[in-house]
Amino acid sequence: MAWTRFRDPAGSVRTGEWNGESVSFGGTTYDLDEVNLLSPVSPSKIICIGLNYEDHAAEVEMELPERPMLFLKGPNAVASHGASIPLLPTDVRIDYEAEMGVVIDEQCRHVDASDAMDFVAGYTCLNDISNRHDQEVEQNWIRAKAFDGSLPVGPAVVPPEEIPDDASVQLHLNGETKQDSDLSQLIFSIPELIEEITTYMTLEPGDIIATGTPAGIGSLSAGDTVSVEIEGIGTLQNDIVSPP
Repeated sequence: MAWTRFRDPAGSVRTGEWNGESVSFGGTTYDLDEVNLLSPVSPSKIICIGLNYEDHAAEVEMELPERPMLFLKGPNAVASHGASIPLLPTDVRIDYEAEMGVVIDEQCRHVDASDAMDFVAGYTCLNDISNRHDQEVEQNWIRAKAFDGSLPVGPAVVPPEEIPDDASVQLHLNGETKQDSDLSQLIFSIPELIEEITTYMTLEPGDIIATGTPAGIGSLSAGDTVSVEIEGIGTLQNDIVSPP
C-alpha cells in the first residue's frame, strides 16, 4: 500500500493511503483538491549520494567512486508534490536530478548490508534540485544543494517489495523526457548505502537517502513543469517559478 501525508479539510495532518487521484484516512476518501498534500515524510535529515549511476558517471566523464560520495540536505529543502519551486534570486544555473529516495523505518546505527532492508519503510520519488554555480566553487555544497525547496519529495512512499529491482527512473521537462534509466545502473546498492551511512551516523525514522541521479541532467527555468516518474511509485510533479 502506498501512503502519504496531507492536511485534511479540518486542518489536521494525517498519514493515509495514496490512491493516485485521492487519499484515504479512517474510512474517509478525499479528492486531492479537498486536502493540502504534504511531503509523505518529515525527515530530520536527507543523506544524498553523488555519482551513483554508471550512465551518469560516463556522461560527466568521471571514474566510478570507490565508496559512496555523501552530502547532506536539511529539512528546509523538502517540498511536496505539486508545490511551486522558486529559483534562487541570483543568476545561477539550477538543474533537475531525478532520484529514488529510500525512507528509513526505524532508528538504526552500524547496520550490516545483509540486514539493511529491515530498516527500510519504502521508496519515493525525489528531485535533487541543484545550484551548479556554487557546486563548482564550494566543498560542502550548502549553497549548491541545501537551499529551501531544493528537494521535492513524493507523491507517496511505496513498500520496497512493490518496486522492481530494475525499476525505470525518468524525468520529464515540459512533457519531454530528459532522463531515462533504471535502478540496475546503481553503482552502490541500497543495502551498501545504508551500511556505509550508518557507520558514521544514526538514521532516524523518516530520514531519506537520496540514491543518486542517472544521465541526462539539465537546467530549469521559470515556467517549467518538471516531473520525476519511477516505476511502481508514481509521478512527482512541480512547477518552477521566478525568485520571490
